[in-house]
Amino acid sequence: MIFLPIIIFIFGLIIGSFLNVVILRINTGRSIVKGHSKCANCSNKLKWYELIPVFSFLFLKGKCRSCKNQISFQYALVELATALTFTISYIRIVLNSGFSDKSWLVFVFSMIISSFLIVILIYDLRHKIIPDNVVYPFIVFALISIFWKFFILQNFNLFGALFDGVLVALPFFLLWFLSKGKLMGFGDVKLTLGIGWLLGLSGGFAALFISFWFGGIIGLFLIALSREYKMKSEVPFGPFLILGVFIVGLWGLTINSLLPIW
Repeated sequence: MIFLPIIIFIFGLIIGSFLNVVILRINTGRSIVKGHSKCANCSNKLKWYELIPVFSFLFLKGKCRSCKNQISFQYALVELATALTFTISYIRIVLNSGFSDKSWLVFVFSMIISSFLIVILIYDLRHKIIPDNVVYPFIVFALISIFWKFFILQNFNLFGALFDGVLVALPFFLLWFLSKGKLMGFGDVKLTLGIGWLLGLSGGFAALFISFWFGGIIGLFLIALSREYKMKSEVPFGPFLILGVFIVGLWGLTINSLLPIW
């Protein structure tokens, strides 16, 4: 059993490598599961030893073997983030609650949800848009989690849980609607709907609280930089929302537990 966290970590590195492929190829017309990986600069086909998660990046010193062009840190960071997320989820869900079929099922579900969110986070950072073909599956899985709770938990309020998602998304919908999309994209509205269904009302608002907190700090920092270096850049809010989801999900926070901070 002591080797399981290591196996989960390695598995997370492999899935993280696949998520990089998804992020780079989604909405490009290229197949996600077919085709050789190539250098983004020289289009040279990569050898197997150039595709080992994290280790290839370190071994090649962050440069393409053929053209010596700098390789984006995104590859290693996504792989490490996925591996760490999977490992922490395994410890919290499986180790803390016992090795049962139920805990393993919840763990697998959390890996799927985490994978969707990591793709959305990086894609939004790169393109400043949340792709429908990733956020819609996330919403579906979040909705599945509600019906799952309905069938396994006694006295579970199904309609209340469905309404929770709407309430969590409502502030973002109003921002989008009243500003005509200038202050908030509709992709963020879809994302918050799934967050509300996934975390519930208290957890969902806790995630929003955290996202606005981090977003405000980083926003002020970027404003300071823009005045100093005359930077002009739009900051996507999706990554902050997803950061809030991970913090709430991994630490089990609620809005009540965060109120003393405010």
